[in-house]
Amino acid sequence: MNPISLASGVVPEFGPVETIEAARAGGFDMVGLWVDPAVWTPAHTRNARAALAATGLPLLDVEVIWLKPDSAMDDHRKVIDVGADLGARNVLCVSSDPDHARTASQLHDLCRHAECSGMRVALEFGIFTEVKDLQAALGILDRIDHPLKALLIDPIHVDRSGSSIAEIAKLDPALLPYAQFCDAPAERPDPADFNAVIRDAIDLREQCGEGALPLAALYQALPPGIPLAIELRSETLRDAFPHPALRAAAVAGATRRWLQAHP
Repeated sequence: MNPISLASGVVPEFGPVETIEAARAGGFDMVGLWVDPAVWTPAHTRNARAALAATGLPLLDVEVIWLKPDSAMDDHRKVIDVGADLGARNVLCVSSDPDHARTASQLHDLCRHAECSGMRVALEFGIFTEVKDLQAALGILDRIDHPLKALLIDPIHVDRSGSSIAEIAKLDPALLPYAQFCDAPAERPDPADFNAVIRDAIDLREQCGEGALPLAALYQALPPGIPLAIELRSETLRDAFPHPALRAAAVAGATRRWLQAHP
């Protein structure tokens, strides 16, 4: 069965140590952390490192590097540096820059910066960004000549952008070091309604098998056995499980039941 990781978005109101401890208590194999360079301190790194050591959990990814026309690259490099200090395998990147050539250049610079750690620099597409679908993301990645470049697939963004699962199945597996996973309602938000798009992405996701996404087809299209970051941002789950460990356990349990039913 694919290893599963607790994405930081499942427990967004909690800090890094609580996220790590929730992942272990909930039965996850790995964990992901949100790193805000404006507030992250050396104490955060020390405490997160101690929690990772105590739980034995690998750090699948850190997020998020958000590229913008006026991006402060030093802030983005700090996210990579924190990830490297903690042993992260990947860093998640999105772009709100309409200039795809500049996005590619900045991602290449970040790949170069990540060389000392071997961390993969994973570009995620979505209709809430300026890299709106699979083809746009691949067009940017084709401009980058670096082995650390990667693509991040998220089922809700695949569906909402109308991206092709058949095309995902044809990708070089080396481009996909991990993927995100979740379910979602059938109703798609109006792409022109930014607030509706964001609410769909951060509040309305559903447990695997409880929504309407073609998860089985997407799962079959992904490289076998890759880690799955369970990116289940859900207002319903936050309300039902205020305690992070109980929320993590509910998500891990539902995900494993779905995976067992789709070997």
